[in-house]
Amino acid sequence: MIYKSIADRLRLRLNSSNFNIGSPLPGEKKLAEEFGVARMTIRKAIDLLVEWGLVVRRHGSGTYVARKDVHHEASNVTGLAEVLREQGKQVISQVLIFEVRPAPPSIASQLRIQIDERIYFSRRVRYVDGKPLMLEDSYMPVKLFRNLSLVHLEGSKFDYIEKECGITISGNHEMLTPVLADKQLAHAMKIPEHTPLLRITTLSYSNHGDFLNYSVMFRNTSEYQVDYHLRRVQADCPVMSASINIHKSADVPMPFAGEEEKL
Repeated sequence: MIYKSIADRLRLRLNSSNFNIGSPLPGEKKLAEEFGVARMTIRKAIDLLVEWGLVVRRHGSGTYVARKDVHHEASNVTGLAEVLREQGKQVISQVLIFEVRPAPPSIASQLRIQIDERIYFSRRVRYVDGKPLMLEDSYMPVKLFRNLSLVHLEGSKFDYIEKECGITISGNHEMLTPVLADKQLAHAMKIPEHTPLLRITTLSYSNHGDFLNYSVMFRNTSEYQVDYHLRRVQADCPVMSASINIHKSADVPMPFAGEEEKL
């Protein structure tokens, strides 16, 4: 239906940096002219935005942005909890598993450590304003984080690494893959089976070249938006580099896929 398509496009627009909480939406007449549809179609699209809780109508005044979707702008390295705190959202981490294990070959190669070297393995679900947004499996070398505890995982790992351990996180390697929720993921995240998810693998490293944390995250795409701000690198100014790879991910076994390596 046309009005649903328009509602989706307006949703993307109000989640952009051009709109803040409380910003007014353009009037129905202006939007109808922009999209080439009747005002009734625009009204139905805005009804959807109201239903989603993204805008509110004020009689005699107009329509205003009430809230935004969870939004993560990736122009620098920030943890999820840090980003959401700045947006005034409540973040709760439910730790499902926390234990020390020997590193299997796939994880050892990511963290550049010896096979069977001791690592922390944790699995947690991150709730935002009471709704499960993300499931994360995380692997961290024990030798770098001797006192990592359940309390740290219930908060921000970035805060623990930088503020308590005094380690500067220099950057992240990330890879994003669209997947569908299998039965176990759907149960853990309280979503229908086959819900579209964003699988994100991240490898964090310090300013000394140590690999600190490897994570495999599944984020609910209906509740999460990522903006990337990428700068073009000039040939005579090789400050940073970027690569784009299109391939099947075989770097690490997927959680809930039979736990192939029984980490």
